[in-house]
Amino acid sequence: MSAPCVVVTGGARNIGQAIALRLQEDGYRTIVLDIVEPEADTLRADAYQIDLSDVEATREIMHDIIGRHCVTRLVNNVGIVAPALLEDARVEDLDRLMHLNVRSAMVCTQALLPTMREQRFGRIVLNTSRVVLGKEARTIYSATKGALQSMARTWALELAGDGITVNCVAPGPIATTAFWENNPPESDRARRIIDNIPAQRMGQPEDVAQAVSFFCDDRSGFMTGQTLFVCGGVTVG
Repeated sequence: MSAPCVVVTGGARNIGQAIALRLQEDGYRTIVLDIVEPEADTLRADAYQIDLSDVEATREIMHDIIGRHCVTRLVNNVGIVAPALLEDARVEDLDRLMHLNVRSAMVCTQALLPTMREQRFGRIVLNTSRVVLGKEARTIYSATKGALQSMARTWALELAGDGITVNCVAPGPIATTAFWENNPPESDRARRIIDNIPAQRMGQPEDVAQAVSFFCDDRSGFMTGQTLFVCGGVTVG
């Protein structure tokens, strides 16, 4: 029997790479979609280099994938940040982030729905963020992640009868290159963030991958429309 297939968007680096590698460990054939080639050798064979903000290109790639594989799991992970205070936020960045962070999730999910419905089984996971609860200088990013969570709850209701679950994983402070670019390690801002984590450490990409693995499991069929914060306790108080 062939291995079950999963598509991971933005799976070439950082959290996405950790998710893709964990799902490989779990026994899935993992198909990565990203604008760059995966850093991990084991992910390259089934990787597609694609700008997921390009709708038509994304649809073409998804059409190719469903013609080759029976994909019953999707991790909508891709996302970029445009930090800015409200007065500095640019409409151009709003369009750019909405197109990549949100629209690509809808396009990829729509492409895989017929297969999932035919199989009467599906697992859809969206990588959102603790910023949905509020964070300074994240007007646009939080808007996109909040939109994903709202869509996930709607999809969960629409698809539950088809055996398809839809859930969100919302990371807190995770040690990635993107985090350190926005919060230089020696800066007071980075120190404050780390000091305020109840778990007394930065999260690792593998912590997020653990949560995604749980939602993708065959046995996680009675959980849908949920958001699991992977935050070291930051969102509790």
